[in-house]
Amino acid sequence: MLNQKKEFSIDFGGRTLTVETGRLAKQSDGAVLVSCEDTQVLVTVCSATELKDGQDFFPLLVDYRERFYAVGKFLGGFMKRETRPSTKETLNARLIDRPLRPLFPKGYMFETVVMAQVLSFGKTADPEVLASLGAAAALAVSDIPFQGPVGTCKVGRIRGELVLNPTVDQWSESDLEVVVSASNDAILMVEGEAREVPEAEMLEALEFAHDHIKKWCGLVEKMAEEVGRPKRDFVSSSVNETLSSQVEKQFSPKARDCLGVVEKLSRQKAVSHLVSEVGQALAKAPQ
Repeated sequence: MLNQKKEFSIDFGGRTLTVETGRLAKQSDGAVLVSCEDTQVLVTVCSATELKDGQDFFPLLVDYRERFYAVGKFLGGFMKRETRPSTKETLNARLIDRPLRPLFPKGYMFETVVMAQVLSFGKTADPEVLASLGAAAALAVSDIPFQGPVGTCKVGRIRGELVLNPTVDQWSESDLEVVVSASNDAILMVEGEAREVPEAEMLEALEFAHDHIKKWCGLVEKMAEEVGRPKRDFVSSSVNETLSSQVEKQFSPKARDCLGVVEKLSRQKAVSHLVSEVGQALAKAPQ
């Protein structure tokens, strides 16, 4: 459970990466502190237990923030408060969101928030990668239904050699920059750029990233087994395909006739009457 401090470590690209649970943000559904050298990122996840009436989409919010205090600075002068997320923070939040969103069960429509906060910003470890890894780990140890594990890393190529999660200084020498998210079985997302790199070399970079992500996924599975909470039960809010097809088959002609009425008020009355007719038909239908 998440009521006691527990640490897990892994060699990730030549650096020791540590994931800690049970000490911070205990009231969240899941929380981890990911550390690598001088960089630390706290990632928390929370999900509602009640579904909003009429909810027909998955309201997942991913937020990534880099505060000035992470590098020991504070705003002064006229502006003393930090404002909305920067473009870089917004784009990185999307990179975190993209591989996570399709791994939630179909029909899971409960409002969910993933929050990544950079607590300490070092010169070597990349907080963007730590935030992505932390989001996957926090979901794995939480009771939120999630079909993980999943991991993310960046790959550069310096003087012909592939490097996992290069430092800020190393990126200036790299002719390849790729962000890869993957599970144990498949690559989920690829985004990046390169200087006319052949397809075979790009494929080599993807395989290089996937091999390291598999090691990370093994650590996440170990975390879920040792400190993970049982996944909560939920009622799927997916559309009843059988009932939907019956309604479409029975009322499609009438719907076309209603929508074909030119005069606005008459069309609205026709649609309202059709809605009532459909409701009465569904009430009489066998459950």
